[in-house]
This record gives sequence, C-alpha cells and structure tokens, in this order.
Amino acid sequence: MIMRKSILQYVNNFLKFITEDIWRTTPQELSNQRRKGYTILKVISLAVKRYREDNLQRNASALTYSTFLSLIPLLAVLLAIAKGFGFRKIVESQLFQYFPGQREFLDKTFLFVDSYMQHTHEGWFLGFGLIFLFYTVYSLIANIENTFNMIWQVSKGRSYIRRFTDYFSAFLLIPVFLICSSGISIWVSTAMDTLLEYEVTGSVYRLFVSITPLIISIFLFSALYMFMPNTKVQFKHALNGGIFAAIGFQVFQYLYINGQIWVSRYNAIYGSFALLPLLLLWIQLSWVICLIGAEIAYAGQNVQNYEYERDSKNISRRYLDFITLVIAYLIIKRFEKRETPYTDIEISAQYKIPVRLTKRVLYLLMDIGVVSEIKDDNNYAAYQPAMDINQITMECLFSGIDQRGSENFRIDNKHEFHPEWEVILQSRMDMYSNNRDLLIKDL
Repeated sequence: MIMRKSILQYVNNFLKFITEDIWRTTPQELSNQRRKGYTILKVISLAVKRYREDNLQRNASALTYSTFLSLIPLLAVLLAIAKGFGFRKIVESQLFQYFPGQREFLDKTFLFVDSYMQHTHEGWFLGFGLIFLFYTVYSLIANIENTFNMIWQVSKGRSYIRRFTDYFSAFLLIPVFLICSSGISIWVSTAMDTLLEYEVTGSVYRLFVSITPLIISIFLFSALYMFMPNTKVQFKHALNGGIFAAIGFQVFQYLYINGQIWVSRYNAIYGSFALLPLLLLWIQLSWVICLIGAEIAYAGQNVQNYEYERDSKNISRRYLDFITLVIAYLIIKRFEKRETPYTDIEISAQYKIPVRLTKRVLYLLMDIGVVSEIKDDNNYAAYQPAMDINQITMECLFSGIDQRGSENFRIDNKHEFHPEWEVILQSRMDMYSNNRDLLIKDL
C-alpha cells in the first residue's frame, strides 16, 4: 500500500513537472546539458498537447477522404507531366520503389489513369474531365495547406494566384525529383558494382541501399514542413519533424508489408474489396504520422512561446498593466535613443518576459495605436512608437486600454445603471489623476 502511494506520488510529481514546473524555467537558468534535456521534454510535451488540442485524428481522417478522392486525378497529372518529359516508366518504377506495400493498388491505379486520360480526350468529356481533374488535385493540396496553417496557427493562407503558381511548380518538380533520384540510384549502383567483391565496401553499399528510402523520406517530409505552411519554418526544426515522420513512416511501411498475411482474412470478409479498407488504413496512418511530424516541427520552433503559459493565461489585471507599461516604455526609450527597434524575442530574452505574454501585449499596444510593426534588416517583425512620443502619456496608454473593445450592449448605463457607470469612469479618472500628464518616456 505504501509502495503504491509512493508510485502515485512520483507519477503526480512528474506530471506536475511536465505540465507546470518545466515551463517556469528559462534557458538562461540552466546549464547547456540540462537545457538540451529540458528542451526535448518541452518539445515532446508540447507536441502531445497540441496533437490533442488540434484534434489531428479528425484532420487526418479529412485528409484521408480528400486523398482517396484525388488519387486517380493526382496520379493522372503526375504521369501526364512525366510523359511529357518522356520519363513515365521511370516515374512508375520509382513509385513502386517508394511504396512497396501498395504494388497491387498502383498496378490497378495505373490502368485507371490510362482509361481516365483516354476519356478526357474524347468529345464533351474533354473540358469537364480536365476541370474535375485539376479541381480535385487543387482541393487536396489546399486542404493540406489549411491543415498545416492550422497547426502553425497561421490565420491567413496563400492567395489564389500564389496557390496556383506554387502548386503547379511543385507538380513540375516532383517528376524531375523522381527522375533525378532514379538516375542517382543507377549511378551509385553502377559505381559500386565493382566494389561488391570487397567485404567492407560491399557492406557499406548494402547499408547505403537499405537507408536510401529513409533519406529520401526525410528530405520529402522536411521539404513539406518547410514550404507547405504559409509562414517561415526554420530548416533545423523542419528537419527534426522530417526525421521523426520518416522513421515512423518507414517502420509503418515495414509492419504493413510484413503484415500482408492479414490480407487473406480481409479477402474472406470483403472479397475483391479487401484492397479498399487496407488502402484507407494505410492513408489514414500515413497522414497521422505526417501531422505528428508537423507538430514536432512547430513545437521545436515555438517552444519558447509556451514558457509560463499557464501563468500568462491567469495573469492578474494589475500585473498585465505593469507588463504593458514596461514594454511600452522600452519601445519608446529605444526610439528616443535612435537605436534599432526591439523585436519580441529581444524584449523577452533581455527582460525575462515570457514570449507569449510579450506578443499578447504587443498586439494590445498595436490595437490601441501606441505601437506599430515594421520589418528589421533581417525581415523580422520589430516594433516602434506609432505616434509622437511626446503625446504618449499614462492617461493616453491606459484610457486606450480601458476603451479597447466593444461597449455596444443593451444594458442601460444612461438611466437605470447610470450611477454605477459614473463610478467606474470616476475611478479611472482618479487612477490617472496624479500621473495624468506624465509621459511614458519620462518614467
């Protein structure tokens, strides 16, 4: 009984450490070794939390439906471009190599694609078929972008023109990439044939061949995480997410291929339709792995934004006013000294203010017209006063905060509750009375 209580106490302490205490420590307080360990724990904890909050299982299901609907048109566009280059057979062989667990499906799909492309060249079906083909492909990639933007908390996606140009460029590059990877494989194979008789080089060659799919998967997932969201994703964080997703995908591929013994049982239940549930399962789990990798990339890049997250959400009114006054003062004094404007990261790191809280206050100051956002020399967001600093007084700042937002409600503050409304207004005036005309820059 005592041991059970101690284990439960240990588990509770660990959960409290992961969910609260670890987020109250900043990198500056830790040694290099401990900082790395804390960062890894924070990234994992944040990725798990965001996986639940973003409901990625549901998003993976939505993408599975879109992918299944778009498979034939997607491959039709890809193979049509490859055929235009004269490399369709190479692209088909590369697809077989990258997806060894779907050989039967790809064989049947290529037949559907040939039939589909043949009909799109006949009579009235030409215009309708091409429109449907491009629409389904466009919808799939737009859904993927929207999901990645949701993970990265990007409110605004690409414009329609940018989507068209970016997506079309991607489709032109995919066959080229497949052809180049095939050429590299052939070149390496030819170069290493003469070395296979040596035990050491032969082992190295076999190892290289075995990990080539993993390397290609890492590259593809990392590129997806970097370029699909409509925001700037740092390469090292996209790479970390790509490594996780690639390893997970290759392990899943191995288990899927070696679990084909289950197909006989599905055949007994579904008959000739056994391929469909297995394909849907494969697509669903592949998207789950891909989206988890995206969450890891996001968590790695934004982990510092979640320091003191729980405390920042429950911050008291007076402490929020204090932080707002401090940040406004720092920006104004920086401007007065004609120094380079602050970024949110600089304010947070230099004065130990949580990044999430810093951004919240900066949005508030921009909303009331005290601060404006500009781009610094590195194209990062920086902040400077939005008005004459000789007019930014204590009253100007806090009256702007008090009046921010809507006051258009039905409650009668002109007659029935007029005394209460006057008390609120007078209390605000009394608050500012002693420092009413005090300039923020003179604090």
